[in-house]
Amino acid sequence: MRSAADWVEYCADKMDRAGLFFGHGTDNARDEAAWLVLHVLGAALDGSFTGWDVVLSAAQQSQLEQLLQRRIDERCPLAYLTGSARFCGLEFAVTPEVLVPRSPLAELIRGQFSPWLAVEADKAGRGRALDMCTGGGCLATAMAVWMPDMQVDAVDISSAALEIAAANVQRHQVGEQVSLLRSDLFADMPFAAGDKGRYDLIVSNPPYVAADVFAQLPDEYHAEPSLGLVSGADGLDIVLKMLDAAPVWLKRQGILVMEVGESAQSLIDLLPRVPFLWLEFDRGGDGIFLLEYDQLVACRGDVRSVLEQRENV
Repeated sequence: MRSAADWVEYCADKMDRAGLFFGHGTDNARDEAAWLVLHVLGAALDGSFTGWDVVLSAAQQSQLEQLLQRRIDERCPLAYLTGSARFCGLEFAVTPEVLVPRSPLAELIRGQFSPWLAVEADKAGRGRALDMCTGGGCLATAMAVWMPDMQVDAVDISSAALEIAAANVQRHQVGEQVSLLRSDLFADMPFAAGDKGRYDLIVSNPPYVAADVFAQLPDEYHAEPSLGLVSGADGLDIVLKMLDAAPVWLKRQGILVMEVGESAQSLIDLLPRVPFLWLEFDRGGDGIFLLEYDQLVACRGDVRSVLEQRENV
């Protein structure tokens, strides 16, 4: 009879033979197979499981085979089949209404955005952060857990995504720290920014994939909501709007941290005078920049010029 370890090897072999794409929580068949087996066993995904010699029950074997076959036939990320994914040391509810969390921003959250973040605490001793385009709320929730002195506003245009975000906020018991807001970027925020801005930190993993690039991505990406991935012909429509609006919403010592992935070079070419600080990560990943308030103010004319040109095309 096959042990859990045997099932991992069996599933990994079938995944490899099927030519699946791995990029939604794992980068190889064996890790994804282990994730699948742990899910069926009801075991934690935090690396603590050691019972790989356990023999799966008939019911567990049947469930495993069904999930494996769906992963192969449907070509959708495993997180959608299991309903959960691990990010920043935490487990989150995931559905096809939201992207599967996988951002290198997790490393910055764990490190509390040191050494760049300077917090101007309010009377309650808390700073303020904004997670724009929050999706399932993973970044906002993780910030609340890892940065307990921060109050976090989590914004998204999708009501369906915000429902998942609400479940994740409740799951990790950070409802007192995280406020969920429905808005089309900053347009429908329920309050004004004010002359001095509101946030010490704005974080965003917005849609940044170019339309033609999206069309060529593996099937697994097409299982995700395109609203959370595609942003115009070059992937920069939303990024540019956020660069324009960010200084209005930041405090004077505030910072903007944004992921733009493979659109990084296009952004550099479009705004060559902007001093983007491209961050490096110990655990891999790239395409994330940091700009300070003063830098955003200084480059706003360039950003506005690009936006106007695009509107007139």
